[in-house]
Amino acid sequence: MISIFRSDGTTTRPVDRVDAAWLQPGSGVWVWVDLHDPTSDEARILVDLFRFHELAVEDALSEIHHPKVETYGEYLYLILHGIDFRESEHCFKTQDVDFFLGEQFLVTVHPGHSRTIAEMREVCTRNHRALGEGSAALLHRIVDLMVDHYRPEIEKLRDRLDELEEQIFENPRPDLAREILAFKADVSSLRRVVLPQRDVVARLARREFPVISEQLSYRFRDVHDHLVRLVDEAMFFQDRVTSLLDAHLSTVSNQLNSVMKVLTIIATIFMPLTVLTGMYGMNVELPVLPGGERVQFWWVVLLMVLLAGGMLTYFRRQRWL
Repeated sequence: MISIFRSDGTTTRPVDRVDAAWLQPGSGVWVWVDLHDPTSDEARILVDLFRFHELAVEDALSEIHHPKVETYGEYLYLILHGIDFRESEHCFKTQDVDFFLGEQFLVTVHPGHSRTIAEMREVCTRNHRALGEGSAALLHRIVDLMVDHYRPEIEKLRDRLDELEEQIFENPRPDLAREILAFKADVSSLRRVVLPQRDVVARLARREFPVISEQLSYRFRDVHDHLVRLVDEAMFFQDRVTSLLDAHLSTVSNQLNSVMKVLTIIATIFMPLTVLTGMYGMNVELPVLPGGERVQFWWVVLLMVLLAGGMLTYFRRQRWL
């Protein structure tokens, strides 16, 4: 599906086609073309009308590439990623959005639904300044909105991390290790997306490309600051989840040690009792205890109780219990 918006600086409206004259420098017209899951016929506009490089077009029509920015003379080619954290699947779903930026045009290509692009299309129908300030300004608006969508996903991660921390110290379970490792994979996905995206926006903020004006570089600098904070939070999450995993493994190990200690004490107590009962169960002559054979059983029981009680008292004094 293709959506086309045209602006002359005072009005912005959707149109059905792109006039090649609008794409010429100094035409006074800015065009935004959005290709949503383009068919092969719809994708021909990238080559036939805009004459983009075939390698850039091939990358734009591919599924996923890492964020990057490249210059092709009169236009820039960028790949940035939107984010959609799906807690039920314990993973970040990223969607790459490809941008072709020229003096008079902005072309976006993305597979599937992009909430950032969908929101910006609605903005363009209500506010002519969204595209009326120029194609580079529209790029900034899209990138800024894309980065703003990261914040709710980061908050979801923070809440989930707090829940894991509470479970580890209040209700530790052996299967928590699986959840912690899944969370660690989420944080790794976040870092894998945010880090290269920060570097791409940094190049736009440094005015490495003539199409980015000085005023727009200040705006991209603000977006870059947001991405830097996101990277810092991702690093903090990484350290925190590693500490949680260590704490969980220590808790499980301590629980196992406690169980082993109890079992060892029980075995230690029963060893002499087993020897005592074994001796009096032998078919040999043993000294008859006071009271005769009628109370000999109760003497053995009393000895066993005294022996077990004495051992427990000794263990408590040694702080083994």
